[in-house]
Amino acid sequence: MPKIFLEIKRVRAELNILLSKLKQLDMPILFILSIFLVLSTVVIYSATFETSYEGLYKNNLITFGVLFIPMIGLSLLDYRVIIHRFSYILYGSGILLLLFVSFKGMQINGAQRWLSLGGMVFQPSEIMKLFLIMALAKWLKNRDGLPIRIWHELIPAALLVGIPFYMVLKQPDLGTSIVLLCIFIGILWIGNMQWKHILIGTLGAASAIAGIVFLYFYDFELFSAIVKPHQLQRIQTFLDPLSDPDRSWHVVNSIRAIGTGQLSGEGYLNGLFIRRGFIPYSYADSIFVVIGEEFGFLGCAVLLMIYFLLIYRMVRISIDTQDIEGRYLIVGVISMFSLQIFENIAMHIGLMPLTGIALPFVSYGGSSLLTNMLAVGLVLSVKLHPR
Repeated sequence: MPKIFLEIKRVRAELNILLSKLKQLDMPILFILSIFLVLSTVVIYSATFETSYEGLYKNNLITFGVLFIPMIGLSLLDYRVIIHRFSYILYGSGILLLLFVSFKGMQINGAQRWLSLGGMVFQPSEIMKLFLIMALAKWLKNRDGLPIRIWHELIPAALLVGIPFYMVLKQPDLGTSIVLLCIFIGILWIGNMQWKHILIGTLGAASAIAGIVFLYFYDFELFSAIVKPHQLQRIQTFLDPLSDPDRSWHVVNSIRAIGTGQLSGEGYLNGLFIRRGFIPYSYADSIFVVIGEEFGFLGCAVLLMIYFLLIYRMVRISIDTQDIEGRYLIVGVISMFSLQIFENIAMHIGLMPLTGIALPFVSYGGSSLLTNMLAVGLVLSVKLHPR
């Protein structure tokens, strides 16, 4: 009997701890995610209304709602335990998945990025972003905030990024590979990088960009031999969208659709460019065009404000935590979200070449949404385990 009472007492204590953690969850972030759940479902409904994809909004609603469970479950675990024990294992698993994609992956529109798992399509490069953040956080934690050394920390960290970067770029997936670089730069920026290393990196990047520009304008034959045909097409349509209307119609129509929205938009379900099918993948990568056309500048501004509030809350959690590993983790997540938001919006208004990248929490896509929700779960874990 005493053993039974002790077991009951232990279970009760664990339940009290669990309830205490649940009460400490960051309610502003949960509220913002709830807004995204409603927003994405409403916009996906509009993007697929009276099309062959009609009904995707139901899948989005269910997937989004279900993913709250693993997100909250992950937040209740101590992120330090996950990173210390599993970060390198997860990173290695992600590399194996990317390697498997290169041999057995599904090919869609000339890109080999997806795996078919029991009738479901999964994109390993999405979850690889999160595995990379955890691996970098663990590696740089060993320096404990001291200035990063080029041979001991910087070069190995660059290799951690370089391997998945190359594998994702070969799929080809330029958008996600750029996100991997942005995660690396963001974490290094707060990892006490020495100014001479920053200067060298900046000069190297500037030289690479200058070399690419030089080849494009002065040795186009060599440039076209290096760049893949579809990437060359996107660069050309970015520089001069009207040079080839047949190839640049996606970009041109996106700009026109957003411009048509003007201040307050054409109204819900009234977007002519969307209704007439002029915007490919309007329910996925091009979801921002739907918001721009139907809700106008005001709708786009509200969307950006919601993103700002989400990132602001993450910054506040990063400032409040006492653990540098938690800060690395959060800054990696912020870098991932910030680049994806900027890149997705910029490519639809003519500021960047068109790439296949989802708008976080709004675009339809299970792999992207899973990665984003788990990333938020890790951020919430930092909030619940600050010391």
